[in-house]
Amino acid sequence: MATFTTRDGTSIYYKDWGSGTPVVFSHGWPLSSDAWEAQMMHLSSNGFRCIAHDRRGHGRSSQPFAGNDMDTYADDLYALMEHLDLRGAMMVGHSTGGGEVVRVVGRHGTSRIAKAVLVSAVAPYLVRNEGSPEGVPLEALDGLRASMLKDRSQLFQDFTTVFFGANRPGAQVTQGMRDSFWLQGMMGGLKNEYDCIKAFSETDLTEDLKRMNIPVLVIHGDDDQVVPIAAAGMRSAKIAPQATLKIYPGGAHALTDVAREQLNADLLAFARS
Repeated sequence: MATFTTRDGTSIYYKDWGSGTPVVFSHGWPLSSDAWEAQMMHLSSNGFRCIAHDRRGHGRSSQPFAGNDMDTYADDLYALMEHLDLRGAMMVGHSTGGGEVVRVVGRHGTSRIAKAVLVSAVAPYLVRNEGSPEGVPLEALDGLRASMLKDRSQLFQDFTTVFFGANRPGAQVTQGMRDSFWLQGMMGGLKNEYDCIKAFSETDLTEDLKRMNIPVLVIHGDDDQVVPIAAAGMRSAKIAPQATLKIYPGGAHALTDVAREQLNADLLAFARS
């Protein structure tokens, strides 16, 4: 397996497919780089070098007790870009990974980054407050944490319903999609995934978005039951200086699977632009 070691001794697993202009993918909670394989296959088959890592505590990476926060996630990912000496990269983040991409720019700038795509991303701030009344209630996130401690395996099985929009009429969600989500989730560490809930929901990424002085494509489904578009995608597109918002009508949170062909085409077109 391809791995590199961070400054605090954490081993980070990554995939590196193809050659050409680099595209760096960052996955959502509680998944791994496997969540991006369809998009990586498509772009690497069309002349791009695709890199995706397993966030610390997720997938095949180490499960350190500490460092499960957005700053450290961003530092890990940027350290991987330095390790591979990536330049002119397009960064693509889904959900938590979208927040990670935004924080990478906020902490490390854009000297290695040419453009970015935020897919169903948690930015700028997920928890409901006065500035974002459309956000997710803190009580719902507390319930998520309690369910993790009670029965993480069952939580991940249940969570696939809203993640893929399986509770919507005509939803094309397979048992295989659900099983893959569960499997990826169970590969991670309980402590890491528990801490990550606070990281993805309570990290304010507003100032980071303002620093994204590169073309940004914001993609969000208007039926996202996990990260509401009004609280996230629509607000991010207004804050990032060069952002363009693309709404997927009826789109659920898991656009990587339920809107695979459209997302693949949009990513390829933006990468080529």
